[in-house]
Amino acid sequence: AFPEKKMIFKGLTANKEDMNSLMLSPQIHYPLQGGSALITFEKAKVAQRIIEMREHTVQLSCEELEELDQCRVQVQAVPMEIMLPSALEIRLTQSSRSILVSDLPSLDIPKEAVLDKLELFFSKTKNGGSEVESREFLEDSDQVVLTFTQDGVAEPLIERGCMQVPIGKGKYNVKISPCMRGDISNLQLQPSRCPRTVLLLGIPDVLSEESMRDALEIHFQKASRGGGEVDALAYVPAGRTGVAVFEEDTG
Repeated sequence: AFPEKKMIFKGLTANKEDMNSLMLSPQIHYPLQGGSALITFEKAKVAQRIIEMREHTVQLSCEELEELDQCRVQVQAVPMEIMLPSALEIRLTQSSRSILVSDLPSLDIPKEAVLDKLELFFSKTKNGGSEVESREFLEDSDQVVLTFTQDGVAEPLIERGCMQVPIGKGKYNVKISPCMRGDISNLQLQPSRCPRTVLLLGIPDVLSEESMRDALEIHFQKASRGGGEVDALAYVPAGRTGVAVFEEDTG
């Protein structure tokens, strides 16, 4: 999987109506090592202030510790940088044995039943079809990809553009389009700093996970220590690993 980011692809088209939009939602998975934490503040200026201070002494709850001098720990605050694409090229190819079926009706029937109806219809030669090898709903979409066992079946169906298919108790016009497959031919990345998120390092394993998370949040939300309102905090104890998921900041 590659990092995703919303982009605008600009090009020349004869008619503005022929332009297609492509929306990429950023969702970047970042590995977290043990003894670290990610803290996201409501305001970017607070995160910057915490990074500039670098070293932070965090007061801990002494109830879980035997010695009084263990009630404070030193942690380091560093910028959180992730890799985002600066250039992306995708090579599109049309599948010779697959079609994309869309404009399906919104019916109160299971998706498997819809797939069965589509396979039954498009597997018949009198409807211009052939034996169906596979069928699947596209993720987060009401579109279906049908793949035939033979070549030469998809193209005539695509040329027809739409067909009336019996689904449930009625017949509905569905759209038939080419099924395009995309392969990344070139991807260039550049580092990008998260404006509201700070990476904390060097956290010792001296408290339970919940207690340490609470102690960190209490410390960094206090304005007297350079902090501010905390939006989110994730802590990974020493000896373990975690994965943080970054999404587009819409705030």
